[in-house]
Amino acid sequence: MNVEHRCRFFKGDIPCVPHKQHGVHCEDCTYKDIIKQDILIIKLGAIGDVIRTTPILHRLKADYPNAKLWWVTRTPEILPDIVDVKLPFSLESIMTIVETPFLRAYNFDKDREACALLNKVQAKKKFGFELVHGVCSPINTAARYKYLTGLFDDVNKANTKSYLVELFEMAGYEFSGEEYILPFKEWHDPKWKFASKKKVVGLNTGCGGRWTSRLWPDKYWVTLAKDLKKNGYEVVLLGGEQEHEKNSRLAKLSGAKYFGHYSLNGFINLMNHCDLVVTAVTMALHIAIGLKKRIVLFNNIFNKHEFELYGRGIILEPEYECSCYFSPTCPNNCMQYLVPSRVIETIKTLLPVK
Repeated sequence: MNVEHRCRFFKGDIPCVPHKQHGVHCEDCTYKDIIKQDILIIKLGAIGDVIRTTPILHRLKADYPNAKLWWVTRTPEILPDIVDVKLPFSLESIMTIVETPFLRAYNFDKDREACALLNKVQAKKKFGFELVHGVCSPINTAARYKYLTGLFDDVNKANTKSYLVELFEMAGYEFSGEEYILPFKEWHDPKWKFASKKKVVGLNTGCGGRWTSRLWPDKYWVTLAKDLKKNGYEVVLLGGEQEHEKNSRLAKLSGAKYFGHYSLNGFINLMNHCDLVVTAVTMALHIAIGLKKRIVLFNNIFNKHEFELYGRGIILEPEYECSCYFSPTCPNNCMQYLVPSRVIETIKTLLPVK
């Protein structure tokens, strides 16, 4: 009996899907899909960073339709089904990866462990970052640009390329507007009730515990929510467990809806009910982009050119020259200089009530 090791459905240790569903064996299977190449992506990062790297999959799939796409990350649950092998960053995964020959291997992370993994990978061609003398180093010429923007603030400030332009260049491509690929299973909480004819604006009030320099004052969220309601919008507060107490309090003060915090899939589904999302640079930003929502993005510590909003958003920054660039805390609390009136007018522009 022949076994087709290079079929996309072949698992090696358990029956494949075509066999379970149709009882076929390899030699007479009409469902077989023969793999000609294996391609690896290393992007360990946070969920938002993983989501915003998914556009590269469009090009890889188009150029290598018969390839098996592998991706190793700390958050494999957010990877789309276009990825054939979704691996957590673990010893078991690393042992598998280093024993698998790849046509191409891409490391888009500067973390030492990601760079070290690329060093160990067997690949005919490598892209991105490797480990040299225990520190990150660009492995190809195109990666050097992204490398330098991460090392020097003045170089970063002078940069006019988005993350996706830099990403595609590292991979040897030109970015042409390829969209995020965001998988989620449709789900609805009975508590989610919205006025049928009103536009829904989601206010993502947090920014994580590390980069508190990005926080907008609580009183501004209250003012914005009240003004939006007066102007005929439905308003819902968004956040995770870390923002639960805050959002509960803001809901009481503003009259905005708050349904609590959810799993990742629940959070994505709730955001999918929004027509527009107001957020700082967080995971929620990249989920909103992936859902093709209109976006008002608050930014103060990053280069605004980094963000690709696909023509569906506007970036607002404080009207204040601050020194908190790439800083986790701000000595001047410069986000106070981004006033609610600017935000409400921007929302009206992006999402008219009528």
